[in-house]
Amino acid sequence: MEDPIDGGDAVRTAVRELHEELGVGPERVHIVGRLPELKQNLNRFVIAPVVGVLDPGTRFLVDGGEIAGVFSVPLASIVSSGAIYEDAEAGAARGRAMYAFDHDGRHIWGFTGRVLKAFADAWAAPESPLRAAVRALIPSSED
Repeated sequence: MEDPIDGGDAVRTAVRELHEELGVGPERVHIVGRLPELKQNLNRFVIAPVVGVLDPGTRFLVDGGEIAGVFSVPLASIVSSGAIYEDAEAGAARGRAMYAFDHDGRHIWGFTGRVLKAFADAWAAPESPLRAAVRALIPSSED
């Protein structure tokens, strides 16, 4: 959540939260873009997703009071065609479009699914500035 020390800057909030929740210092993250703001219906928060690339070898120190755990997913898996899909069953139960992504036995959906859909759409856009910024930092991040 935004804190007064962030000065209303979503990037500052994201970097601070990354440090608090995963122990990643701001010097290890390179901000490459932002996704459109999304409203989280459950608590009515407006979330401003910020996309960053971490330095290779970055280690996480999970704050168990903030999050339950962390896992990684290869970028190529997320951006592959059809990887993020409309979850008809969840959508029918909630009365709106819901998106999901399956990886390594995990079914990722809900708000995280919406953020991943926004990321995949931004990545797939012609002349994507997000894709170009990531590729500048990680040249092997081809589609």
